[in-house]
Amino acid sequence: MNIIDVVQGSPEWFAVRAKHFCASEAPAMMGASKYQTRNDLLRLKATGITEDVDPAKQALYDAGHATEAAARPLVEAIIGDELYPVTATDDDDYLLASFDGVTMDGTTGFEHKLWNEDVAAQIRAGDIDPMYYWQLEQHCSVGNLERVIFVCSDGTPDRLVHMEYRPIAGRAERLLAGWQQFERDLSDYQHVEVLPAATAAPIMALPALSIQVQGSITLIDNLALFGERLTAFIAGLDKNPSTDQAFADCEAAVKMLQTAQTSLEAAEASALAQTASIDEMRRTVVLYVGQARQTRLMLEKLVKVRKDTIRIEIVQAGKGAFTEHVAGLNKRLGKEYMPTVPADFAGVIKGKRTIASLRDAVDTELARVKIESNAIADRIQINLDTLRELAKDHAFLFSDAATIVLKANDDLTALVKMRISEHAAAEATRLEREKAERKAKEEAARKTQEQPAAAQTPTTARLGQVELTGSPASAVAQKPEADLADSRPAGMRALGASLGAVSPATNNRPTRVQIIDAVAGTFGASRETAAGWLEIEFQQERVVA
Repeated sequence: MNIIDVVQGSPEWFAVRAKHFCASEAPAMMGASKYQTRNDLLRLKATGITEDVDPAKQALYDAGHATEAAARPLVEAIIGDELYPVTATDDDDYLLASFDGVTMDGTTGFEHKLWNEDVAAQIRAGDIDPMYYWQLEQHCSVGNLERVIFVCSDGTPDRLVHMEYRPIAGRAERLLAGWQQFERDLSDYQHVEVLPAATAAPIMALPALSIQVQGSITLIDNLALFGERLTAFIAGLDKNPSTDQAFADCEAAVKMLQTAQTSLEAAEASALAQTASIDEMRRTVVLYVGQARQTRLMLEKLVKVRKDTIRIEIVQAGKGAFTEHVAGLNKRLGKEYMPTVPADFAGVIKGKRTIASLRDAVDTELARVKIESNAIADRIQINLDTLRELAKDHAFLFSDAATIVLKANDDLTALVKMRISEHAAAEATRLEREKAERKAKEEAARKTQEQPAAAQTPTTARLGQVELTGSPASAVAQKPEADLADSRPAGMRALGASLGAVSPATNNRPTRVQIIDAVAGTFGASRETAAGWLEIEFQQERVVA
């Protein structure tokens, strides 16, 4: 908080206020003030022209200042601390607040309103209108206050009510966004003349119609004068009204034409009561009655159509401006990320009867939805930056980016990390599976290369100094007599000795399985038999040794 050394109410104070966005202006900026529209505030900030303060309004201001001063010590007694009036801006020198009082420790503020039964009832209920809480929220934001004591009184203890206002989550952000949009609108401000509510211009009444019948054939009337005036009046009507003044004039003309029609019909009836038949008079009256009636009906329809047209034009202008704003946000984001932001331009003009009030209602709604869409665009931009930072190597995992960027940033960050983690785990599993499959294939290929042919004809096995040639059957048939008594085939002893002599250090040493397969293949025996023979052979070799 930056304290400004000015006296509240002084010319210097007014000069400082003109350069900043003030807390007392916050309700009007947010479209919540009962006394000033958002367009009025735009015009004031753009032109610097303020309304003259009349004696009655000055007296009201003076009463407010007096009761504020009288209530300050009463509030000090309530909170147990002293209060000092202060004018200050926020740390960025952007927003301003004129505090009715702040404690020395800067934790508590004081805001006073002159006694008003409606405000007092809101304070008693602890539920105040936006008309008041936007000002208090700006006080908290500018002064970094923990609370504001909101008081309504007449300066006496008997008529003093108060409540404690503390910042509401999200309001400060909405308030700042509102001022930022207001600042943009202020830079684009184009003055539009605002006139007071229109009233119908005075209309010269048509001459009193008089038709008298003397005897049975003589008429004394001023129909010609009446008709001349009526025709001139109709010719001078504005049949394409576009302002509140023109509409008011047309509506007054409708009433005048209705009066003319009624007068003609009454005069005709009076004349007919005096004579049985006066053709010329009747035809003339019929002419003027029709003229007045048709013009009146035309004006009634025209006023209604023009009013409806202007209402539609104002609403369409609001919709068009918002569409253009959203397009600009999408351009800034680089893609059409913006969701649909509901805007009720048609709803806000209900009950509005003047063009000025229609425009103000639509402009205020336009500002509201611009602020909301700006906040959404800012959130999307933050999320896009998060995606680019965390998922730069995993963009393929986020084809639904247009949807997830609408999430809160914490939720999006958690989602991005979860998807990347799940993808990494799935990739690790896949690589491990592929590695295992590759290893299994390599092992199978190695075994295939190591295994000799299952059977060879003729079979030859050379182990050490022993060579056995021929088919297994012939080898068995040629065994010496002495060897036949042994369970081993002829030549096994020498074969065993040769196998046992193979050095473990030999690089080409066969495996156990290869030895068994070689013996089995040589002698036409099963693996089990060959293994048994080798076992016996090696045992005998160890005994001999």
